[in-house]
Amino acid sequence: MAEQDALIEVNDLRVTFPVHGGVLRRRVAGVRAVDGVSFTIRKGEVLGLVGESGSGKTTVGRAIINLLTFTSPDVELGGSIRYVPTGAELNGAARAAMLPLRARIQMIFQDPYSSLNPRMTVEQIIDVPLRIHTDLPSDARRERMYELLERVGLQRAYAGRYPHEFSGGQRQRIGIARALATRPELVIADEPVSALDVSVQAQVINLMEELKHDFGLTYLFVAHDLSVVHHVSDRIAVMYLGSIVEIGPSEALWKTPRHPYTRALISAVPRPDPRSDRTKRVVLQGDIPTPLNKPTGCGFRTRCPIARESCAQAVPPLVDVGGGQQVACPHHAELD
Repeated sequence: MAEQDALIEVNDLRVTFPVHGGVLRRRVAGVRAVDGVSFTIRKGEVLGLVGESGSGKTTVGRAIINLLTFTSPDVELGGSIRYVPTGAELNGAARAAMLPLRARIQMIFQDPYSSLNPRMTVEQIIDVPLRIHTDLPSDARRERMYELLERVGLQRAYAGRYPHEFSGGQRQRIGIARALATRPELVIADEPVSALDVSVQAQVINLMEELKHDFGLTYLFVAHDLSVVHHVSDRIAVMYLGSIVEIGPSEALWKTPRHPYTRALISAVPRPDPRSDRTKRVVLQGDIPTPLNKPTGCGFRTRCPIARESCAQAVPPLVDVGGGQQVACPHHAELD
């Protein structure tokens, strides 16, 4: 991949949340939410980040936009997150260093009910990033706000209303309009449809795909539903217990998963055909281990059907297996 094609380069990202206990609330342990994650987001692509709850995918998205240090001041960060066009380091950057980059990197949050200020009107919500990041006069800001509302399928008359007057799907559209207000290059979508009804999910996903082409956006699409990620993504990265276990082109990963965890995720996707063969479904034993006490070596070995004793010795690196796919499993050939 050419250097000029890269927008974000994540290298060996590590995020540890301290656990405090005792009378003096001292640090007694650490939760390794993200443990050595590396990938690149290319300009104009949709990179899907998928995994079970607790796999660390949301933490990766929040680390890229540098929200962790403000929401969890004691968080321990390692590795590098580089914004390639300017060469800026995002991981743990100070507020002053992040301010000029906020307009270029925006986020759509998972919960449309808590991500909008209930005391602000729609116009005020969308106007905040415009006031901070642009020099537009109030009339021009108002006109852009109207244009964004119409672009996400809402009427201009809604500008004076408050969030509680809208449905979940409409609130998410407001969140999308707010994210697009500064005309960003990268939008991090943190499970943007998981809190919505199934009938509304397709509308929001189709809207995001249209906006990608109209605004020339790049997405990091975080979700736990692999079928949704497969539908919207150009490439998919699969996370398990804080690490990426497989990454590759969406279609190749969907048709020929190389990692046993990826294969289990795909087999769990509901099939609309009642005549489909359900005997081939991969059922994993046990639950995902706690990040407080991760297994040694490969984090998936405690649930893996092809695990060996050697899997406990070292964390397997991502290796190229052809077709643009990389897999962190030295025994992946046994799945064939």
